[in-house]
Amino acid sequence: MSSKEFELDRLIEKDMFDYLPKYYAPKDDEDSKPGIVVNLINQEVEELIHLNLQIKDVLKQFFIDHATWGLASWETICGIPVDNNKPDEQRRSVIKSKIRGAGTVTLSVIKNVADSFQNGEINVEENFADYEVVITFIGKRGVPPNENDVRTALREIVPAHLNLKFKYTYLLWDELDAAKLTWDELDALNMTWDQLEVWKP
Repeated sequence: MSSKEFELDRLIEKDMFDYLPKYYAPKDDEDSKPGIVVNLINQEVEELIHLNLQIKDVLKQFFIDHATWGLASWETICGIPVDNNKPDEQRRSVIKSKIRGAGTVTLSVIKNVADSFQNGEINVEENFADYEVVITFIGKRGVPPNENDVRTALREIVPAHLNLKFKYTYLLWDELDAAKLTWDELDALNMTWDQLEVWKP
């Protein structure tokens, strides 16, 4: 039980005893047994605490950032297939992108939708000559774990006549040279090639 729950427990119990006549109040004497009313109040306090926690849990489901079991309802409202196997953070990202993507599509809307995803910080460029929008992932190096969700969300909002081109950032040799590491120092970092590609010195 957390300190807030314990505090809630004490407040409910105190309030319930305050509403009763004083002769029902629990006695401080250790030898005295709690009466029926005290036992009844204690049981009701437990039930009310449980009820309050359930109410708080239901209220959390109305906010995407705090929803857990209510994510399926959000996905249904947004027309997203429910996938309980995905982590909650990725599901929240898809829901947010769907909500943010409503309205006229501009570069800022595209950026806003992509930013709603984990590791979705991007740079957006228009290439008018080739009818394409170039999306460069700059939040983290490499391919984001939920890249397909980002692609799907952006494809839904970007007009069909525009091509979406995705670029990813990786470690450049110039950056590695600027770090001035010897091969032994680099080897001591104990990284695989895949880890080295996305490493930031």
